Amino acid sequence: MTGARGERRHARDERGFALLVVLLVLALVAVVGAEFAYSMRLEASAVRAYKSVIIGSHLAETALEQATREIVADAPLVVEDEDGLITFYGADRRPLPRLRRSKAELVGGQYSYRITDEEARLNVNTSPPDRIDRLLLTLGVDKQGRDTIVDSIQDWRDPNEEHRANGAESEDYYLKLPTPYRSHNANLESIAELQQIKGVTSPIYNGSKDQPGLAGLVTVRSTGTVNMNTAGPAVLSAFGLSTAEITEIQQSRRNNGPYPSVPGKFGGRNLGVTTRTFRVEAEGIVDDRVAARLTAIVQKRADADRSSVLFLELSTPR
Repeated sequence: MTGARGERRHARDERGFALLVVLLVLALVAVVGAEFAYSMRLEASAVRAYKSVIIGSHLAETALEQATREIVADAPLVVEDEDGLITFYGADRRPLPRLRRSKAELVGGQYSYRITDEEARLNVNTSPPDRIDRLLLTLGVDKQGRDTIVDSIQDWRDPNEEHRANGAESEDYYLKLPTPYRSHNANLESIAELQQIKGVTSPIYNGSKDQPGLAGLVTVRSTGTVNMNTAGPAVLSAFGLSTAEITEIQQSRRNNGPYPSVPGKFGGRNLGVTTRTFRVEAEGIVDDRVAARLTAIVQKRADADRSSVLFLELSTPR
């Protein structure tokens, strides 16, 4: 009896062990299956995201081409309207119809673009210090902040390592930062460089809802002459125009269209009425989400139906 009982107990132990092994195998299979499913979901999501970026990039490039069509049209004059958008005018000073610039449909998604006049901005590479100071004043920057930025921009551009009274150079400032770098010691190649210059904070560079920032008011790729048909109050003020003169210009643009030539009273102020250089900010939209952004500086060439891209930056929103 004792032997039979022992055999039964042994058989039960074997069945229990087999059941435990089966459960462990099932658990392992479940874990592997769940991991495989998770990996497949991640891979599918990555493929969709990659596809969205590729399509968005092509849509943004399409927007750039569409914007270029407007830029190279036979339209020697442009005006920035009250809505902040550029309108092109023919030689007869009649406005040309705009192409659709917002959420234009195309296979795979939509595209939007904005054209602004690069020669409506202040060129930080060619402007004397007093113009930059007046521009910063309109942005509400205090005297100490203005002095620091103006001197630091000059130090950033000059070829030596001797800093001005309120400026900065590599050895005395930039190389001592938590993330050290050297001053450029040459003209700025992009307005984004301003963010590296002493005194230029994020609010000053980017602006706010109620206040423009340097990013929208300055350039490094213009002749230095400002188009009075498109320049805003801040830039016109930087060129020494009074509030009354700025109001007169804005009212004339609104009521009479673009100035065909610079009036005598505004002569000698480094103002012009035409432009050849434009900034295009384009977006590729896929599934109602911005999948790619593109910023380009486009210059109209002397042969009217041609243009050159001076600067191109493509990015994908995170």
